[in-house]
Amino acid sequence: MGLIKDIYSVSFYEKFSQAVAEVHPSFHKQRFIDTIYEGNFTQKEWKDRMKHTTVVLHQFMPENFPEAVALIDKIIENLKKNSFTDGNLAFIFFADYVEMNGLDDFETSVKAFVSITKFISCEFAVRPFILKYKEKMIDEMIKWSLHDNPHVRRLASEGSRPRLPWAMAIHFLKKDPTSILPILENLKNDPSEYVRRSVANNLNDIAKDNPGIVLQIASRWKNHSRETDGIIKHGCRTLLKQGHPEILSHYGLESMNIELSSLEIKTPVVKIGDYLQFHFEINNKNEEAKTVRLEYAVYYKKAKGHLAKKVFKISEKNYQPNQLIKIERNQSFKLITTRVFHTGIHHLSIIINGTESEVLEFELIN
Repeated sequence: MGLIKDIYSVSFYEKFSQAVAEVHPSFHKQRFIDTIYEGNFTQKEWKDRMKHTTVVLHQFMPENFPEAVALIDKIIENLKKNSFTDGNLAFIFFADYVEMNGLDDFETSVKAFVSITKFISCEFAVRPFILKYKEKMIDEMIKWSLHDNPHVRRLASEGSRPRLPWAMAIHFLKKDPTSILPILENLKNDPSEYVRRSVANNLNDIAKDNPGIVLQIASRWKNHSRETDGIIKHGCRTLLKQGHPEILSHYGLESMNIELSSLEIKTPVVKIGDYLQFHFEINNKNEEAKTVRLEYAVYYKKAKGHLAKKVFKISEKNYQPNQLIKIERNQSFKLITTRVFHTGIHHLSIIINGTESEVLEFELIN
């Protein structure tokens, strides 16, 4: 599997420039490709290559922004006609083009987002518009949530997430997300799982800063439909991991008489690159069946010596009265780009319906 930056290849630019030339006769294909590769293109990472493509494309587009947007629509239609990777991540520069050049032309830009997002998602590009236009932009996104196209509906939810990963945070929505709640209400029964998952992710963002709002929504939406229950469960995943009492009560997750025993770390010394191995037993000592949500927490040692807790889900299912189940788990300490491991004492605990067990120690070594 190649590097993500390599989606911007000579072959890509040749095919793309041909598609542009077919609808924009004055477009100079070779000059466009030569300009793309001027300077240190090969040293650029993916995002810089994408931004560079936006800047170069702008040099070959009409100066008038509405005319440029109309041409982008024609280019996209031609790409579709030629089956040239509909939805491919490479084409995110279309959304970036609107973000970079259309911030002062609200009307043209919002129409462009509706059109472009059907081809490549625009959730990153809409965020500067939310920051600049606030309620005016959110009102437009509420309309998008009623659109007949699922990609447009998803843009309403995904673009308005207060904490969208890899994007700028929307601080006024982190503080008070009330203005975007109508979007989520409109989409709570959406027929598209793609859209419903975005709604859940938006709720999970909100829960990190305003858990009370999400708890109210959970109560109001409960048993509305199977799909809506699924949105709530996924949208409350951070609250569940935090053992938030109200959400545990919402799902009837009680730890009373759910007994943990025989917890043992089989590898008290773990080498970086190997696995932490542990096992334990769970017994439902209640006289009736109980839903048991099992998780474990690893307290990772950080560079400054403190411990940072990360919770991992094991299962959530019904346990019959006096049902005893043995659980075995392996937690990887293989090197990955998103986590740096530090040697020393780490901790492990088991979490039963939000209640944390005793903490055991293990040592991570090189």
